[in-house]
Amino acid sequence: MVGILGFLPALAQALDKPGFNWKSLIIGFSAAHYLFETYLSLRQYRVLQSESPPKALEGAIDQETFIKSQTYSRAKSKLGFFSSLYSFLLDTSFIFFDALPKFWGIAGTVLKLWAPARFTGEISQSVVFFLGYNFVSTLLTLPLSIYSTFVLEEKFGFNKQTPSLFITDFIKTQLLTVVIGGPLLSAFLKIIIYFGGQFFYYLWLFTLVFQIVAIVVYPILIQPLFNKVTPMEEGKIKTEVEKLAVQLKFPLKDLFVIDGSKRSAHSNAYFYGLPWKKHIVIYDTLIAKFEADEVVAVLAHELGHWALSHTTKMLIIQQIHLFTIFVLFSVFINNMSLYQSFGFGRQKPVMIGFILFSDILEPLNSVLAFALSLLSRKHEYEADAFAVKLNYARELSQALIKLHIQNLSTMDADWLYSSYHYSHPILPERLRAMKWKNEKKEE
Repeated sequence: MVGILGFLPALAQALDKPGFNWKSLIIGFSAAHYLFETYLSLRQYRVLQSESPPKALEGAIDQETFIKSQTYSRAKSKLGFFSSLYSFLLDTSFIFFDALPKFWGIAGTVLKLWAPARFTGEISQSVVFFLGYNFVSTLLTLPLSIYSTFVLEEKFGFNKQTPSLFITDFIKTQLLTVVIGGPLLSAFLKIIIYFGGQFFYYLWLFTLVFQIVAIVVYPILIQPLFNKVTPMEEGKIKTEVEKLAVQLKFPLKDLFVIDGSKRSAHSNAYFYGLPWKKHIVIYDTLIAKFEADEVVAVLAHELGHWALSHTTKMLIIQQIHLFTIFVLFSVFINNMSLYQSFGFGRQKPVMIGFILFSDILEPLNSVLAFALSLLSRKHEYEADAFAVKLNYARELSQALIKLHIQNLSTMDADWLYSSYHYSHPILPERLRAMKWKNEKKEE
């Protein structure tokens, strides 16, 4: 590994060109990404103007529901157009007007004025910078979140949040950012500073351990702050799910119901946990609106991801991705021309370097996101096929149709937009793959 990575110092030196205008390069990347996303969204918006369901859905989705779904999707799309433009202008303004060095300077001033002497230095300043920068960014995008929740989602009957719950969630999230984000960032920076040029090995190991700890800690300490999770009561769903788990040798420890209806009328189900101890969580909205066999079919699909090692494969890809990012960051971490291009003089704060490096990496991340979407869609087809082999074809098809009706999910999509953005195939594609036949239509 050391031999393979031996080219990194030479690459770092080659990329550190005095006077190079990194700022223009990053703004160019950001503009290209915004234009590409807008192009895709315009393609999708044309599809959302159709008033006729895809032929594969004839008889399954009535005209009124399809029109309502299209209207809902167009409303979200319009908000998306505005949000992406707003974010682009905001990010560009931050770069153009040198917001980063100004925030960095303010963080240093705050430490000098109010913090004890032992809390000086780059790590402490980085934590103050991160918390302040994150809070300001959150406030700037808060109006969009409020509109989405209390106007758009409310209009279509999905929002169940009250203003007080929204505010409480906001406060809890900010407190968690301080309690978890501060120490996590400190450890992140400490590892980089302590280990120098070989930090990427240790930083990757640290993030891996943190992810494992988070899997254990999140449902115990964090999730209860936002949702109530209770053991599922005895009944057909519990009996059938436990039977399915035994059949697949799935290490089911607990079966929970979560009060998703507290915030939204949307439905979902998922599982989490360590390899030898898994927990299944089902939204109360799913149980309330679906037949027991349909709920079990949805879980058969989810357990298909486990049985086919999809979660393991994605975890491995994620770890390779993280390690690659850390290795590439080691090339830019001491790039003086990069820092100077953004007004940092002789300073090279690691925190700032990582932010700028992330912007440089945007084109590569877009390509990777596209590849992961394709892989995810392949996994979804395979999980559907897995459920079909367990004789849940009819029930899963009905459940998917119901999910799309009740969630007013997008039922048709532009092929390029869906390939790039969607982690799941659209409904007609999934039904065709499962060879679904409309029984009512045949009658």
